[in-house]
Amino acid sequence: MRVIETAIPEVKRVVPKRHGDDRGWFSEVFRADRLAEAGIDSVFVQDNQSFSVPAGTLRGLHFQTPPAAQAKLVRVLAGAILDVAVDIRRGSPTFGRYVAVRLDAENGEQLFVPHGFAHGFCTLEPNTMVAYKVDAYYSPAHDRAIAWNDPAIGIDWPVSEAEASLSAKDKAAPRLSEAADLF
Repeated sequence: MRVIETAIPEVKRVVPKRHGDDRGWFSEVFRADRLAEAGIDSVFVQDNQSFSVPAGTLRGLHFQTPPAAQAKLVRVLAGAILDVAVDIRRGSPTFGRYVAVRLDAENGEQLFVPHGFAHGFCTLEPNTMVAYKVDAYYSPAHDRAIAWNDPAIGIDWPVSEAEASLSAKDKAAPRLSEAADLF
């Protein structure tokens, strides 16, 4: 397993090694000891999974506030996504900047999203299934979102506003500058 820093060093790409033969492949997709060696020492307590039928489904940008903040380890089980982590730590030199990574079932790469980052993704293929581990339980009282299309962040999504399939919650999310509860 390789762990690679991104343009924002706290966000990391996790690339599990695949051992293959003519039958297929085997991979260790999670090893706490190897991740800890790379600085990811989160104790994951909950696994989440989503399934999105149409390509262009956009989920995010979501986060939970302290004391229920969540770090996430995201991977794709079927299909492909553009996965995004936005730094929402006030005072951080990378505040408002983001990392975007293509994750797909074919290559098995994962993205580690630490505390202090909003997370979202857009499906690139129909029938996409995403799984992620979190290190804090879901807490409705701490659940927040910021606008996926905030021009101040400037994420280059693979869909237009008209094409994006969004939840009511995500359509109503405030811009980063209007969000009261950040880190």
